[in-house]
Amino acid sequence: MAVRRVVPNIQSEAAQESREFYGLLGFEEVMNHGWIMTLASPSSPAAQISVMTGDKTAPLTPDMSVEVDDVDAAYAVMRASGAEIIHSLQDEEWGVRRFFVRDPSGRVVNVLGHR
Repeated sequence: MAVRRVVPNIQSEAAQESREFYGLLGFEEVMNHGWIMTLASPSSPAAQISVMTGDKTAPLTPDMSVEVDDVDAAYAVMRASGAEIIHSLQDEEWGVRRFFVRDPSGRVVNVLGHR
């Protein structure tokens, strides 16, 4: 299994203000579903930040997202390790397959793969 990208998720009700602020650093909006907006660097598209009001289908807002090439393998590894799965593996309507797991420091990690 390989990591494709890691994206910090900022929970905020100030999406427009965040877009403007991070725009000053060169980020541009690349995705906006209303409840989550992702900003990326045009010169390095994997450098991203997401701003979320809250997660649409999960009980918590994740602190970060980790995209992997095989989310099913990642889920199996995390379950076998005894890690706390907060949001079970599922396919989402916006084209990702994902689950949430809690890391040792208590952070919520959204592990995903694109379908």
